[in-house]
Amino acid sequence: MQKMRRYLWILLVAAAVSGCAHKTAPQVTPLPPSAAASVETISELKAFEGVLGGQQTENFLRYSTRAMADERCYFTGKLELPKFYSGLRLVREEQSRCAARSDQFDVFFYPIQAVASGEETITVALAEAPAERVFVVVPHEDFHNQLETRKAPTEVAEAAATLVGFLTASDFARQRFGEKSTTFRLLERDADLFLRKSFIVNSYFEKVSDLYKSFSAGALTQEETLEKKKELFAELEQSCSAIMPDPVSFNKCPAAMNNAGLAFDQTYTRNYPILHDLYISLGKDTTTLVTTLKRLLPKWPASAAGAEDLKKME
Repeated sequence: MQKMRRYLWILLVAAAVSGCAHKTAPQVTPLPPSAAASVETISELKAFEGVLGGQQTENFLRYSTRAMADERCYFTGKLELPKFYSGLRLVREEQSRCAARSDQFDVFFYPIQAVASGEETITVALAEAPAERVFVVVPHEDFHNQLETRKAPTEVAEAAATLVGFLTASDFARQRFGEKSTTFRLLERDADLFLRKSFIVNSYFEKVSDLYKSFSAGALTQEETLEKKKELFAELEQSCSAIMPDPVSFNKCPAAMNNAGLAFDQTYTRNYPILHDLYISLGKDTTTLVTTLKRLLPKWPASAAGAEDLKKME
């Protein structure tokens, strides 16, 4: 394994030094058979996105020597719960400096494999990730770069890109490896598993939010609030840890069991159930979902009760 990782690293460096030009066709670099993130495979996946109705982007056309796309430290007050990650404070710093903030804040350190820049490269972290993770990340980030998705509220765009990522990965694995393949069977269930996570995260977000409202209203002391907070996050961890089977492309619990981690995950889960319902109402057809979302996202309503309300907008 160590020898193979070293081989992969050498190839990544060589690909980066060769200087793949901006806006050129993908360059195929020979990789060990176990490397899921070959340019050739990702090129096939990106072409498959087009079949489903997505517009091509300049993401993931070449390798990079960067270990990660970015290192972010999100943090917020001990009794402060922003609605989404856009309400968290953010600095770009290494993990040790981020962790040092934990005495005063709830922190979440996030080393990111890929960012929807429109020209994102294949980072070392993504190249070394399991195939199931790669097949979800690529269409997720590419969907973010659709013109229509950029017009939607952040929390809606994240939920939409998450669902499209799961479904595209699953459909691609079915086509490329077959329905009996392990990759397809593992990916096929992640969209539904994330729905279960969404219900749990959304429920505990409301519980923690209500707790802090009670504190602000003077109904609880700071000590009582912190103790209740500890209990709620313990319950949250127990609930999400019980999700079975284990997903293969995402964490079934918030990466940080605190306000920062909960607000971050809420950005992805808040609107996921309604979008999943929309997918079901459209006959579980990914192509129809993608084209429907591209019509709906630019005019997303301030609130929607369900999938049928969204469909009335068309």
